[in-house]
Amino acid sequence: MPHYTSVDPRTARLIEAPILPTLLRLAVPNLVVMLAQAATGLVEAWYASRLGAEALAGVALVFPAVMLVQMISSGAMGGGILSAIARALGAGRRAEADALVWHALAIAAGLGALTSLSALTGGRALYSAMGGSGASLAAALAYSDVIFAGAVLIWLFNSLAAVIRGAGNLLLPALVGGVGLIGVIAVSPVLIFGWGPVPALGLAGGALAVLLYYAAGSLVFIAHLWGRRGVLRPAVRPPPLRWPALYEILRVGAVSALVSATTNITIAFATAYAGALGPLAVAGYGTAVRLEYVLVPVIFGLGGPMAAMTGTAIGAGLRQRALRVAWTGAVIAALLTESIGLAAAVWPHAWLKIFTSEPAAIEAGAAYLRMVGPFYGFYGLGLSLYFASQGAGKLIWPLTAGVLRLALSVAGGWLALRHGAGLEGVYAALAAGLALFGLVNAGAIAGGAWFKGRP
Repeated sequence: MPHYTSVDPRTARLIEAPILPTLLRLAVPNLVVMLAQAATGLVEAWYASRLGAEALAGVALVFPAVMLVQMISSGAMGGGILSAIARALGAGRRAEADALVWHALAIAAGLGALTSLSALTGGRALYSAMGGSGASLAAALAYSDVIFAGAVLIWLFNSLAAVIRGAGNLLLPALVGGVGLIGVIAVSPVLIFGWGPVPALGLAGGALAVLLYYAAGSLVFIAHLWGRRGVLRPAVRPPPLRWPALYEILRVGAVSALVSATTNITIAFATAYAGALGPLAVAGYGTAVRLEYVLVPVIFGLGGPMAAMTGTAIGAGLRQRALRVAWTGAVIAALLTESIGLAAAVWPHAWLKIFTSEPAAIEAGAAYLRMVGPFYGFYGLGLSLYFASQGAGKLIWPLTAGVLRLALSVAGGWLALRHGAGLEGVYAALAAGLALFGLVNAGAIAGGAWFKGRP
């Protein structure tokens, strides 16, 4: 007999329903919200391109930092929040899950403030080290200073969305993300280029439009949770913070943050390598690598449900079901991302010309897509299994895989430039890093890493 008979019926469906239909049903709305968040960055890049190549290069310099915050707050620490709530609900510990909501908000507030402080004080040095100078550096700072001044809003939005997804509701974050994207598309040009009495704010206006999206979405999530419309019933007033509850989130979220950091540090180093060849090379590589960033929300479209279903299954003691969820999602993610990568390798200009018409930038970006695109399937495999590992609460091997990818990509890229292999050599190292990331994650789970040391 299962020991989860006391759980909410909505949670029980994550434990008992057929895996593939349930995974796909949950993945579709989650994919919408993830693509909406990724699309906000693409919208900003497209509008920036209307301001010239230097503005596009400036946004490309900031993009790895923005995506790092996005990935850590949503996929990493958000994954810790989702995992903790899903496991508590799967085990029938409803009061614990309710208390975790306020603990999640406390973490979001603290890390949001730390993000703002770090970016506002260290942004210039970071973007200069990545190759920014002159007009491109000024453009980067114009965008960065505004977007990171409101970093708490990004953290709040993504933490609340993770709380709601952990309870099995992936539709509401999808609706908020879809409507929010429409809002960003409508508001961004008004704030960037000006309209009527609204002055032209340039890149700062685009950043402001994104922050308005996160603020409005957060209010919707708060109304849902404290309006008692879902599984969770958080207290009206914040309870005293307890270390065990914080630890349940942080033990997964902190390690996940390191995994996310390895991805963004890898891309930051590659951006710096491109920067050594001039601003157009940065613009081309930065535009091309945005497609890799788009893969993250695509995979998380599956990864969020995988983490929720894996976490509830682990909480309920159903180990084999947890593994079946992981491998089912991983196969889908690998096939989907490989299809995207192959299409990009065959038709790179279809992506690049959306953002730029500069021949040198297009050449640099096309070389990346032709070289790295065919390896996107490995990235889909590894990243989906990383999200499933979040649900299981076991992240040592995903972290190991991320560090190995970082080491191979950065060292290989440095050697390529040192020995005259140029950007093509850098791209070859990035492709090898993706393959290593996927294979290490798959090998670890196949070898039983989730259940070693677990009673």
